[in-house]
Amino acid sequence: MRRIVVGTRGSALALEQTGIVVEALKRKWPKYRFEIVKLKTTGDHILDVALAKIGDKGLFTKELEAALLKKEIDLAVHSLKDVPTVLPEGLVIGAVFRREYPGDVLISSSGATLDALPPGTRVGTSSLRREAQLRHYRPDLQISPVRGNLTTRLEKLRSGSFDALVLAWAGMARLGLEGYVTQRLPYSLCLPAVGQGAIGVEIRADDQEVARIIEGIDDADSSAEVSAERAFMRRLEGGCQVPVGALARVIDSELTIEGMVSDLEGRRLFRGRESGPVIEAEGLGVRLAERLLAMGAAEVLRALRGEPLRQ
Repeated sequence: MRRIVVGTRGSALALEQTGIVVEALKRKWPKYRFEIVKLKTTGDHILDVALAKIGDKGLFTKELEAALLKKEIDLAVHSLKDVPTVLPEGLVIGAVFRREYPGDVLISSSGATLDALPPGTRVGTSSLRREAQLRHYRPDLQISPVRGNLTTRLEKLRSGSFDALVLAWAGMARLGLEGYVTQRLPYSLCLPAVGQGAIGVEIRADDQEVARIIEGIDDADSSAEVSAERAFMRRLEGGCQVPVGALARVIDSELTIEGMVSDLEGRRLFRGRESGPVIEAEGLGVRLAERLLAMGAAEVLRALRGEPLRQ
């Protein structure tokens, strides 16, 4: 029986997502034996520093990609929001599993919704994107970074380190933690991270056998959506060090993508949308990025990167 080695991070969420993919592959390909191998990434080793201060080039993917290129594993399963928009040469995203609801959620110890939180409420979040959008909407809240896996963050909430958390719905749902959720934050208030809620399967570009195996678990709509979002991010040259959010949605043969770019304080926030045929997914993402850059996002991004402003 041919063995297919599947690489993943070792967190509970990563293993759950990998299990979802492997079970789907087993059903389609019973003649193959799928073996899961856990690898530690740079991001798994650094748990006490905000992601934006570490750098964002493959924090949770680099070691898995190295194993792919060395042929130590045959495919890698990722949360697509962790995957840089430019992949190492020789690697491709071979499939995108059907996307979970991609939005963010609020978990508050008091059960209060975002609008009902008292001024000064301590809210923990792991991303500058959420922080900027929350500051834009509720500048009276006290927003602070929080690291660790989901259970660690929930424990920090229970211990009183924070009064509320903002997390992705997808991780909560996949670990059966939906009962903690106080409120799904509307997209009008908080756009998700690029690729949030989607599971990506990365493979070697020349591995035709594995490409054929995973082809059947690719969801066409989810793939088009994340293609548009990743093109948007790639044109902006964004990452976890820049407050950028995007959400693409496919309805019939039409794709609509919304995107935002903000400064760290949420004072200068640029937002727009583009729509068009699904087959133009990447082009729509680029077009939206160009629109926001022209609106003033280019100046904000240069300032965030410490680049000199144009005269």
